[in-house]
Amino acid sequence: MNLPNKLTLARVIMAPIAMVFIMFPIGGETTARILAAVLFALTALTDMLDGKIARKYNLITNFGKFLDPLADKFMVIGMLVVMCASPMYAFFRNVLVWVTLLVILRELAITSMRLLVASSEQKIVVAASWLGKVKTVAQIVCILVLILEPLLLFFDTLHLAAWAAIAFMGIMTVWSGVSYLKSYISFIDPNE
Repeated sequence: MNLPNKLTLARVIMAPIAMVFIMFPIGGETTARILAAVLFALTALTDMLDGKIARKYNLITNFGKFLDPLADKFMVIGMLVVMCASPMYAFFRNVLVWVTLLVILRELAITSMRLLVASSEQKIVVAASWLGKVKTVAQIVCILVLILEPLLLFFDTLHLAAWAAIAFMGIMTVWSGVSYLKSYISFIDPNE
């Protein structure tokens, strides 16, 4: 159990705690938002750190290869699903549900494609592209904006920052997904 794997496990533990504060605003909505934002920001930080440390010190393990992407998906998708269900986000619910479904569909499609490409004769490992990294940052920023906007921009009754963040997350989710699929479409042959 090396440091990168401990950071990944910390992400798996912290993410659901942040989700609880969104679903059940313990201590009041303001306190719950602050605690959820801090926990979610820490989970996002561990996402960045564990990979850098693992690569720098050659601490890459099969456990980490398995759990890290799973923890990433759990962190983002879990928080988005909880936001769709939470009364705090009723104002965005109709759009947020559709964008969350896009995120889930994209993750399922790209994960399936990665498995297919890795199991091909060429045994290609599909690394994260720059678009994939921007998509992840867009998702993290969107979630943090949705959590913190009412506290920081209480005068903005139109929720312009939240709408912009949701739109950017949706665009990056689709763009990065299409980019991956275009790059590896040759592996998806309906005749094989």
